[in-house]
Amino acid sequence: MDPSLWLAFAAASTALLLIPGPTVLLVLAYALGEGRRVAVPTAIGVAAGDLLAMSLSLLGLGALVLTSATAFTVLKWVGAVYLVWLGVRMILGVGTARLNLRGAGSGLTPRAAFANAAVVTALNPKSIAFFIAFVPQFIDPTRAFAPQAAVLIATFVGLAGVNALAYALAADRLRGLIGRPAVIPWLTRAGGGTLILMGVATASLRRATA
Repeated sequence: MDPSLWLAFAAASTALLLIPGPTVLLVLAYALGEGRRVAVPTAIGVAAGDLLAMSLSLLGLGALVLTSATAFTVLKWVGAVYLVWLGVRMILGVGTARLNLRGAGSGLTPRAAFANAAVVTALNPKSIAFFIAFVPQFIDPTRAFAPQAAVLIATFVGLAGVNALAYALAADRLRGLIGRPAVIPWLTRAGGGTLILMGVATASLRRATA
């Protein structure tokens, strides 16, 4: 793959990943509520979700979502409902944040953090639309498609994982600096409320038409 194309793709992907979306908000909410113990599983879940979404998009399934109103609507509503459900669970389980500050167990396991991050990332229709519209610009039509796609997928997934981990560790540090039992539950509620709002925003997405 042309190094200049790869560098341009890496730079554009980094800029895109730094913009907070449903995935970043989930990472922040989990890290603020649960701390460092879920940071790595959540980041790996983000990478896994992007790997699935990007691979399927480049295989052509993403085009179906962009051209089929039904497919887009189904994916949009599944993702929206899932985000709202996660937000409600965080708000209802806010008491565990107090327990977690005292070193006790929490209802969110690392496995659940991984799974939720992967699902939220993979079900984001805006990500699929991005992969379909953006990635082909960095594919050289004169060269074999598969090796180039593999490099781009590995690059984006790696950057996505590092970005998610950086957000999680930053949120965990903020959580440590606050360190007051009365504050963490409110941060958890705010994170849950933000996920609910993001779910509503996802439900309002409209399929782009030519």
